[in-house]
Amino acid sequence: MHAQPTARRRVYLMRHGSVTYFDAAGKPFLPEQVPLNEDGRAQADAAGAAFAAAGVRFDRVIVSGLPRTIETAARVLAASGQAIEPEAWPELVEIRGGRLSSIPTDELKRAFTGAFEGLVDPDQRFLGGESVGALMDRVHPAIARLRADESWDTLLLVLHGGVNCAILSLALTGQRLFLGGLAQAAGCINALDVGSEAKDWVVRFVNHVPPSPLQPGARSTTMEQLFEQYRRSR
Repeated sequence: MHAQPTARRRVYLMRHGSVTYFDAAGKPFLPEQVPLNEDGRAQADAAGAAFAAAGVRFDRVIVSGLPRTIETAARVLAASGQAIEPEAWPELVEIRGGRLSSIPTDELKRAFTGAFEGLVDPDQRFLGGESVGALMDRVHPAIARLRADESWDTLLLVLHGGVNCAILSLALTGQRLFLGGLAQAAGCINALDVGSEAKDWVVRFVNHVPPSPLQPGARSTTMEQLFEQYRRSR
């Protein structure tokens, strides 16, 4: 007899839709409070329409609890015609920055972009705050708990760029490594399949953006863009 193929479960991993982190003068808004902007709402609606068109139905929906993930999930569910109450997992909030004003000017660019370049040192801090290693140490156990729960088959996670990189890096390497060059555009969708073994991950696709799948105008990273916005205030 031929062995039966492994039955894997599907994880759809989204980044929240676009938000406005800095005003026109480069002054920051509180990142814990920012809502989706007009583009972000359109991105979330487009993602929901894409799920509806494909007939994708979720068993569970998990957000970080920050407003931008809650709003994205709500719009995705509305556009896909699904009445599910998202669960908030605070251990999946974005990597936490420090005080921007305390970062010396000559270290500013590295503080913005260093956590998202190449194979990142776990001691690298994001905006002078939380380290990449600390991020992985809270995200990876949460993902392990999700995988250990066999009550779901199809899961939607609506999270953040840094958190998504930690999850995708784990899926791709099976190790406590952080691949900073994994682009996560606002409102993007990733698809990962998980099996019963810890390293049984299959990454189906990464950084799919329903409003613009080919991303012809995307040549800079999110953190490079944010650095340029903030630099106006220095």
